[in-house]
Amino acid sequence: MAPASITSADVARLAGVSRATVSFVLNDTPGHRVSEATRTRVLDAARQLGYVPHAAARSLRAGRSNLVLMPVSVSAIGRLVSDWVDELHSELDHRGYTAVLHAGRFPDPADAARAWAELRPAAVVALDGDRFTARAAELLRGAGVRALLAFAARPVAGVHTIGFDHARIGATAAEHLIARGRTRIGVVVPRERGLATLAAPRLAGAESVAARHPATVTPLELAYTRESATALARRWRSLELDAVFAYNDEYAALLLHALQAEGIAVPQEVAIVGSDDLVLSALQQPALTTVRLDLPSAARIADAVHDLVETGTAPEIPPIEATLVPRETT
Repeated sequence: MAPASITSADVARLAGVSRATVSFVLNDTPGHRVSEATRTRVLDAARQLGYVPHAAARSLRAGRSNLVLMPVSVSAIGRLVSDWVDELHSELDHRGYTAVLHAGRFPDPADAARAWAELRPAAVVALDGDRFTARAAELLRGAGVRALLAFAARPVAGVHTIGFDHARIGATAAEHLIARGRTRIGVVVPRERGLATLAAPRLAGAESVAARHPATVTPLELAYTRESATALARRWRSLELDAVFAYNDEYAALLLHALQAEGIAVPQEVAIVGSDDLVLSALQQPALTTVRLDLPSAARIADAVHDLVETGTAPEIPPIEATLVPRETT
């Protein structure tokens, strides 16, 4: 038989107070004065019993959820975004919200919205908002989701949209390489699941720039493994490419080392551009040229989420800009 779960009634008995008092203390309910001595007894009793409040029950009492759902493929979170997401979790926590990553994959945005809606979050923050649709937003609104925020290349009806055009990242890299005299550009397309939705527009951005110049773009599949990078480096000369945009700094550093191991000189034989301007990019030998992404502060996004939950509106946030940081690999 499964052990009985600890309830607020157990905490109340141990602390010698009512269940209402336990609720006031543990939920930090405004407008209810509880003495410091009583508060301490309740908190001590909860710790002693290992009591964990029931989030769903608390949401029912409060009339709304404090959950912020962040749909994202785990494999799509590089170092830049993972650090930023960690900061956002902290900022949301300070404002009384609980952020949860949702890694489900759905080919249909409406199906994704239905799955998210089942959790009845207060807000949905979509890092890959290009798959967000007006229909998905309508479904979520109908389920009582108060705040919808997405990073996307184009505005989405019913969603507070922050401009983030991944095609511009690829275009920025290609423009720089062509300005450096490179005309045969490879573009890394990661094999890892979940990255296609980000890699495809970056490739398209590079292709759009090449189409306006006497330059070509060749997609290059690459897994984030030493073996895959070595295999690509060993056939590099047969590809007759003189430059590569390597999706991001992590793939760029991986490919840089694999090319050097095969005796291919960077940047003499091949120029390399990454993205994200991670710390590791400047530490490579030679230092890696990259595209810096100016993400809005996590605090600003958390404020926007809170404003949307509370009032339904929030100040506009400028789009994310892509800025070339030239270093030694080009």
